[in-house]
Amino acid sequence: MPAKGKHRRPKSQRLTRSIALAGTGGAALALPLMGATGAHAATSTSAPEKAVQSVPATEKTVTQKAATAKTEGVKTYSVKAGDWLAKIAEDQDVTGGWKKIYQDNREAIGADPSLIHPGLKLSLGKKATTSTSTDTGASTAKSSGTSSTSSSSSKKTTATQSADTTSTSSGYTLPVTGGTIGTGYHVAGSMWSSGYHTGVDFVVPTGTTVKAVAAGTVVSAAYDGAYGNEVVIRHADGEYSQYAHMSQLSVSAGQTVTEGQQIGLSGATGNVTGPHLHFEIRTTPYYGSDVDPVAYLRSHGVTVG
Repeated sequence: MPAKGKHRRPKSQRLTRSIALAGTGGAALALPLMGATGAHAATSTSAPEKAVQSVPATEKTVTQKAATAKTEGVKTYSVKAGDWLAKIAEDQDVTGGWKKIYQDNREAIGADPSLIHPGLKLSLGKKATTSTSTDTGASTAKSSGTSSTSSSSSKKTTATQSADTTSTSSGYTLPVTGGTIGTGYHVAGSMWSSGYHTGVDFVVPTGTTVKAVAAGTVVSAAYDGAYGNEVVIRHADGEYSQYAHMSQLSVSAGQTVTEGQQIGLSGATGNVTGPHLHFEIRTTPYYGSDVDPVAYLRSHGVTVG
């Protein structure tokens, strides 16, 4: 037994050392191999996976944005009785307001943005969709076009301002800029209590700036029945100018105003069929003392129509 025990002990020790050495050697050999293999695997596997995943993700995002751009905010609106562009823009939350709607639907509406009829189909948000779906090149081209348009608009604005300056050298100006004359002075009709139109209507969309035609003192600025929101101003020559159907008043009675100063915004308050500015020249502050407003403005060097 002692002999066998002595024989087994050395074997056991050698086996332990072999296992230890093999384990140590294995670890020494395996660790670098595993490290290298792991590093190589990470590089060769993860990079392609990321690349494969990132490309579809990007394409998917672009596709989703394009789809969203095509459907978001783009719709057809059918004009109803009592509608006007500014009202539609406000009700439908159109970015850019009535001017944007008119710009996008000019061919359908025609030359006068105030003359729209029930049943007319308007595209809301058309131009915004086009710009969203364009690529970088098209965007660059559009930017250049926008710059040209802006430059052109600036020139037009300058020209308009020059024209206004020329027409107001005598201290008088038009009550609105860019308006066309709708119903003229003294047009007969049973709709007016006097039997005729006592002023002239400048056809402009709601929200257009209304200006004092000359310096003076505000006699009244309040709601006045069929005239809606109205302002009456007494001028230095003793005549009175009246501005009616406004959506907003910017002055008050007793206030002194200068030629061209904003006194309110045009609208469709009172007895009207659509937005416009009713303008009169009177010899007194009251109804029935009207004179020809166009002749009055022309006599003061203002170009009308």
